[in-house]
Amino acid sequence: MVKNCAHRGFSGKYPENTKIAFEKAIALPGCDGIENDVHLTKDGEVVIIHDELLDRTCLNMTGFVKDYTLEELRKADLSYKFAGEVEPQHIMTLREYLELLKPTKLVTNIELKTGIFEYPGIEKKVYDLIREFDMVDRIIISSFNHYSVKRMKELCPEIRCGLLTDCWILDAGKYVRENGFECYHPRFTNCTPELTKEIREKGVDINCWTVNEEEDIRKMIEAGVTTIIGNFPDRVAAMLKE
Repeated sequence: MVKNCAHRGFSGKYPENTKIAFEKAIALPGCDGIENDVHLTKDGEVVIIHDELLDRTCLNMTGFVKDYTLEELRKADLSYKFAGEVEPQHIMTLREYLELLKPTKLVTNIELKTGIFEYPGIEKKVYDLIREFDMVDRIIISSFNHYSVKRMKELCPEIRCGLLTDCWILDAGKYVRENGFECYHPRFTNCTPELTKEIREKGVDINCWTVNEEEDIRKMIEAGVTTIIGNFPDRVAAMLKE
């Protein structure tokens, strides 16, 4: 059965990577997991937000996440385009997120946003939190920075890891397996039935992103991917129920 993962929470209907988006995903029947993105603050706290810059999703602050302390970032309103429709949304730490998810059965895909700024030490900070909450078996670590994923794997060999890509990789299944990982996280447009079959035959899970339209969701189900990561987990749930 294809798994249904809420991309940045229920981000199609609520501000992405915020508490309300996560709560709505948790409450949704048929949602199997949540994807989020982490950065480090100026004072070394692991926080959840997608972009390196605040500008796109923040209503009252600009600049790089890394240049602010957690206390300063608490003032940011991340309501994004949903301002006025929801209460002001404030940045969450990974600790707060894990506290929210711990009582559930949902899996979490934590994307390390180390593609532009490497945030030295972020892997250890994330690992320590996952271990503290005893959630290693419910976590997938991913990143476009495959060196960052490798560092996490060295810290915790048993944690599942996925390599994010935004291009067509030759023999992707072999690349993932030979580097000691379990999952491949491609853009959904790269998941043809032929390539999906070839990669899964190598024992690699395919967790594709970002699949929002019903036509594309159906294509991914028919292609046989492992997980659909999308902004509208309600649409995925409804189609899987069919």
